[in-house]
Order: sequence, then C-alpha cells, then structure tokens
Amino acid sequence: MTTEFDALLLLSFGGPEKPDDVRPFLENVTRGRGVPPERLDEVVEHYLHFGGVSPINRLNRDIIAAVESEFAGAGIELPIYFGNRNWHPMVEDTVARMRDDGVRSALVFPTSAWGGYSGCRQYHEDIERARSAVGDGAPALVKLRQYYDHPLLIAAFAEAIVAAREQLPADRRAGARLVFTAHSIPVSADASAGPPADGGRLYSRQVAEAARLCADAVGVEEFDLVWQSRSGPPQIPWLEPDICDHLDALAAAGTEAVIVCPVGFVSDHLEVIWDLDTEARDRAAELGLGYVRVGTPGTDPRFAQLVSALVREQSDGAAPQRLGSEPLYGAGANGALCAVACCEPPRRPGR
Repeated sequence: MTTEFDALLLLSFGGPEKPDDVRPFLENVTRGRGVPPERLDEVVEHYLHFGGVSPINRLNRDIIAAVESEFAGAGIELPIYFGNRNWHPMVEDTVARMRDDGVRSALVFPTSAWGGYSGCRQYHEDIERARSAVGDGAPALVKLRQYYDHPLLIAAFAEAIVAAREQLPADRRAGARLVFTAHSIPVSADASAGPPADGGRLYSRQVAEAARLCADAVGVEEFDLVWQSRSGPPQIPWLEPDICDHLDALAAAGTEAVIVCPVGFVSDHLEVIWDLDTEARDRAAELGLGYVRVGTPGTDPRFAQLVSALVREQSDGAAPQRLGSEPLYGAGANGALCAVACCEPPRRPGR
C-alpha cells in the first residue's frame, strides 16, 4: 500500500470513565443547547446506574485494537490515534501529540456512519477546532466518508439480527416484529441535514435506507423504524415515534415479540444499554412482549475490515463499496464542509 498519509485518527464522542466525570461531561455535551437541568439530572442517574462509567471509550479502544490487527494483516502501516469531542482523550490533545510525534497528514475515521450536523458536520468542526488549537505544525486531517450503507456494516448487522432472533423462544420467532432504532434528533436538524440542493432530511433518509438494506439481507419485508435517546427541550419536536411508545402500540396490536436492532449505533455504549437494554426491555416485560436486542457491529471483525476499506478508498483510490442510493458525503480536509451550507447547525433557544 502506498499512501500520502502517515496516521489514522479515530474520532469519537467521548464518555465519562468515573463518577466525578459524569456531570462535567454532560455539561460539555449540552452546552448552549438549552437542555433543562432536570434532564441533565436524569441522565446523570443513567450513568450512575452503571457506576458512572460509559463503555464508549473502552469500546473504541477495542475497535482500535481490532483495526491495528487488521492493518497489520493488510500491510497498512499507519499508527492509530484516539481523540474525542466531549471527554478525554480530547481531540485537541491528541492532535497535539500527533504533531509532536511527527505526523504530517492523517486520515480521520469518525464513529458515526451518518450525515447530519451531529453525525457529520460536527466532526469537521472538531477537526478544524483541534488544528486551530494546536497551531503551527498541526497535521493535515482528512475525514473519511459516511458509511451507513457499506456492505460490511450491513452484513454485520444482518448476521446479528439472525443471531438475536434465535434467542427468542421458538414459538415466538415467526411472528416477531423487526424494529430498527437510531438516535432521535430535532425535526429541524433533520430538515437541514445535507446540502440544501439535496432537499434535507439526509440523516433520516440514510437511517431508513440502512434499515431497509438490513431487512432485505435477512429476508424481512415488513419492519419498523423508530427513534430513541431524545434529550432536548420538550417544546422542540424531535423525530418520532419513541421506541417505548412504539412497544405500547405493538402490544396493543397483538404483537407477541420484538427484535430491536440499533442500526444507528456502531457500539453498545450507554444510550444502547440504558435506552434499549434497560428502559425498552423493562417496558416490553410489562407489556408481556418477547424482547431481544440485536448486537452492534463494533465488535464484529467486519467493522475493522470496513475501516481498512475506507482507508484504501482515500489513500489508493479504491472504488467505494456501497449498497444504497441516498447521497453520500462526509469526506473533507481540515474541517472543510462537504458542500456549501451543508448540515447547518440547529438554531439554539433564544437565537
């Protein structure tokens, strides 16, 4: 492999690793967003339920170890660095270390497969902010593209759906409803996701197509797409229905079991293990619904292969591998946007 790049930066969201981190971390995440203090208090309790530790940093380190092994087998000689938007290791500190290590130009793999402000543009902003903070000598940073429909991602989800179905009692498998979930965002943020010329709603369109691709891969014609993890002010409309409300509706309609696939997440971080493994599972039990949750792809060997494939696309000009037809953006150098006015930031309360 020949490449102009000399490192890979895995860029993620971040999460607390001890109880004292929780409140400062959440204040970083929600700064300027008008989230009520009582909502923060509620989410603090979610983290404390798991000892004040989010699994996301550990899961990302596991991904890095898997990618390092994949790179070694594929002859890709790129050291891998780890930086976060909202908690340590902060991306600014990581990029400073990269400069000190002599890195001149690096690829950036974000742990979000999607378009939209939080899923794509904010990662460009993270890159620009980190390079600005480091100043002279900061390495050039080239963000890799969105990958919501990559064949390896879809295959990993599809195999996990089949495995989850087998966990249900045999008499409930045939009638189990397949339900996909992703992180809800404000309706206004979804409307501005993508370049204006593409008509907006890029995030929800990509999620819907990923769900369809996964369902097709396992031979399921009818399925549902719902949302989870809402955190904003109650007066602002967000994508609906919520997973727990949808479970109520399914039970009322006579559904006996559900297979819940968190298609919008690459790892089992806190919003998966709280919203799905705790709240939704408890609601299903109250309703008498059989319930099983599909595993996320971050621990599947194909996820490391996906990272390797994206690196080869950027460095060697390999043909993009994809299954969907929705627009695909995300690549850009040093914080440059994919297109003019792409994924405009959501308006904050009072602005």
